[in-house]
Amino acid sequence: MLIAVSLVFYACGQWQGIPCLLLSAAVSYAAGFFMPRVRGRKVLLTVTLAFHLLLLGTFKYLDFFTGSLNHILKMEIPAAGLLAPLGVSFFTFKSMSYVIDVYRDENARARCFSNVLLYISFFPQVVSGPISRFGQFAQGLGNPRTGIEQTAKGFRRFIVGFAKKALISEMAATVVNTAFALGDGLDVRMAWLGAIAYTLQIYFDFSGYSDMAIGLGMLFGFQTPENFDYPYISASITEFWRRWHLSLSLWFRDYLYIPLGGGRRGTVRKCWNKAVVFLLCGLWHGASWTFVLWGAWHGLLSAVESALPMEKFQKNCLGRCLGHAYTLLAVCVGFVMFRAASVAEALTVLRAMFTGFTVSPASTLALQRISPAVWCALGMGILGSLPVGPWLKRRLSGGWLEFSSFAGAAALFVLCLLASAGSSFQPFIYAQF
Repeated sequence: MLIAVSLVFYACGQWQGIPCLLLSAAVSYAAGFFMPRVRGRKVLLTVTLAFHLLLLGTFKYLDFFTGSLNHILKMEIPAAGLLAPLGVSFFTFKSMSYVIDVYRDENARARCFSNVLLYISFFPQVVSGPISRFGQFAQGLGNPRTGIEQTAKGFRRFIVGFAKKALISEMAATVVNTAFALGDGLDVRMAWLGAIAYTLQIYFDFSGYSDMAIGLGMLFGFQTPENFDYPYISASITEFWRRWHLSLSLWFRDYLYIPLGGGRRGTVRKCWNKAVVFLLCGLWHGASWTFVLWGAWHGLLSAVESALPMEKFQKNCLGRCLGHAYTLLAVCVGFVMFRAASVAEALTVLRAMFTGFTVSPASTLALQRISPAVWCALGMGILGSLPVGPWLKRRLSGGWLEFSSFAGAAALFVLCLLASAGSSFQPFIYAQF
């Protein structure tokens, strides 16, 4: 039933991608099935990974590379115009992790094809993750834990994610869209407001989706990995990536960074490995130079942090505060490149952020048009990006707290429905990847 629901759900988003989804699952299962039965296990692994990378590269990056060649070499290679399957970056990485895990441990393989197909196509995760591992997902296949308490907690987690998307991210998006559309009319006030608003928008958009996926998984007895751990309280870029998009960070760590040598071969090699990982992480996010530069920016900062004794700088309160300020600034600047439609647009916004001190009438008008509800949503976003919830949970206890959390979730659900009914549809940001 779950396979049927997942495929129908996927088809509602993009039915043309179903053959690629099924092919990816079939190839992964076949590779896992034959892995213990053939002598050339490494060859089989290499061929399977090459297939998945070719599938991802053809649909997602072919036109990007041909376009770049045309621009650099003055050629006229026609664009293929292929439609990238929905969630191809996510289900391809899940397929690759399954094959690699079976190569490392034969006991990690699935008993039947339907288990692999459900793992790759599971509807809460197929569009935007989180990127779960088959070993963790298989626990729900063998012994699904469902009951009234589990169901209630699943609904509560889903509603929290829904509220992040509908009440904060969507409100912040109005500021972001206005700021990035001003162009030369952007001054330092609106540029910084737009950059900060996007930092909030992308966090609550993606963490909201992750919460919804985790909650839906709980309804069916599946454990979905956490994807965020309050990343904006980080005091370094290294710490930021230990808290941001955890499933992707752990994927790159386990399947690329550590096989490259990790930090075991000296500081220079460690910096190089980090730079490579982040460059590929940026390219994974999208076929655009803006994503490549965003990945290179984080790779450069992470490599520099590896070469410096960051722990010594952050031993006192002042060092920790300076680390927080530096990290937030670096992340905010990087997200401008991430959000921009082109490198030129990103440079326009960054220029206004640091040199746009002349008051612009267009920016003044845009600031005047921001409603009180939007300012309230931005304030709630700043508060919600801090670990206020865990702090309250540690200090308050009792059954009334649990009851009030469910009552609050019910009220949030009503507010989300009202907000969604009164606004146009805005897809999740990470659905494009």
